[in-house]
Amino acid sequence: MQLRVGMVTTDSPDPLPLAEWWAGLLGGTITENTDGWFVVVKAAATTLAFQLVDDPTPGKNRVHLDLFTDDLAAAVVAARSAGARQVAELEEGGVHWFTFADPEGNLFDVAQA
Repeated sequence: MQLRVGMVTTDSPDPLPLAEWWAGLLGGTITENTDGWFVVVKAAATTLAFQLVDDPTPGKNRVHLDLFTDDLAAAVVAARSAGARQVAELEEGGVHWFTFADPEGNLFDVAQA
């Protein structure tokens, strides 16, 4: 038996605007929208889903995206221009990356591929 990641799902009190934001950042498109309850974004080799929940889990999100790029400087500018809030700039083990928060505070990292 082989497992593969089907999609990464994020709980949200308002999934559609968050899905639209991620689609814009990743150059993807919304391929499914179930009246704002469940919204699917397809981008390159990634599928993201945003699911309506009445009470998101408080505290740090338990899942985050690691986004890789060939042009770190341009990707950082694009994330900031899209409205992402920079949380940290880190370097460890020769890897340099930035941690951002999306409009709902979900964390994601952007690193050189």
